[in-house]
Parts: sequence; structure tokens; C-alpha cells
Amino acid sequence: MVSQKLIFVVDDDPLINMLVVKRFTTEGYMVEAFGSGEECLDALDRNPSLIILDYLFTEKDRIFSTGMEVFDKIREMKPQIPVIMLSGQEKGEIVLELVRKGIDDYVIKDNNLIDNLDVAIKQLL
Repeated sequence: MVSQKLIFVVDDDPLINMLVVKRFTTEGYMVEAFGSGEECLDALDRNPSLIILDYLFTEKDRIFSTGMEVFDKIREMKPQIPVIMLSGQEKGEIVLELVRKGIDDYVIKDNNLIDNLDVAIKQLL
């Protein structure tokens, strides 16, 4: 059993949040889901062990509309927290941008999402 490490998942898709919470709480992690980057940033004082962050948010009335904007703020506030970026984007230039910015891992939203996240989480924690 994993020691109680706190993972934040930040995605505006409630289904993704539900799947991640359900899978990784059964593996012994504490997982908290957020529907926006702002909510995640407001909770950073809880010092999560890892953040899983969506690449693009669809709600345009938010301060942060992309995961990269949220990631930059996380790095300002808590640079030691590893971040896994989630996206449906498979474009090489996007992955390259994420690597240059210092994202710890990148997982594509596809049929293997949960299994790939499992591998990434175990490597980072």
C-alpha cells in the first residue's frame, strides 16, 4: 500500500476527474479533483505530492485558460511539486514546448490514459 500521498487532478472534464480519483484512491493515494486551475492554485498550501494538470480548459471566463498558465504559476509558488500534463494533443511542437517548460511528464488522453498515468505517477513518486 502506498503511503498517503496527496495528488491533485485538475481537469474541466468531470469524467476524467472521477476516473482519476476512483482509480488512485483505491491504490492508497489521497486524490482531490479540481475543475479549474484557480481552484488548484488556491489549494496549493496543502502541499500535494503531485499535480495532474489538463493542458486546455474550455471555460473562457477563467483567469487561466491553459494548463501552461497554471503550470507557470505552480512553478512560481511551489517549484518542487512534480506536474503531469494531460492532453488530447499529440502534436510534437506542443510536447516539445512542455518539455522546455519543465513538465515532469506528459500523458495523452486516450484509451490508455489511466494505465499511462499509473506508470507516470509511480515513476514520479
